[in-house]
Amino acid sequence: MVKSKVVNIFVDLLGVSADEVTEDARLIEDLAVDSLDAVELSLTLEEQFSLSVEDYEIEQLQTVSDVIELIQKKLG
Repeated sequence: MVKSKVVNIFVDLLGVSADEVTEDARLIEDLAVDSLDAVELSLTLEEQFSLSVEDYEIEQLQTVSDVIELIQKKLG
């Protein structure tokens, strides 16, 4: 459930295809996430999963898998 939601968030925010949003896709290099995208990602994750994501946590994310793991950890 978390993975499919995260994939959909990337598709909606970045306009990429779901096929591009693999777990090992790098946020900056492969998906072209910039600083504005990172802020939007943080806000969307907080809204979609009803949790709080700190700025430093977003800055540490390198791959889609990192995003999924962060959400799963926060959801317990």
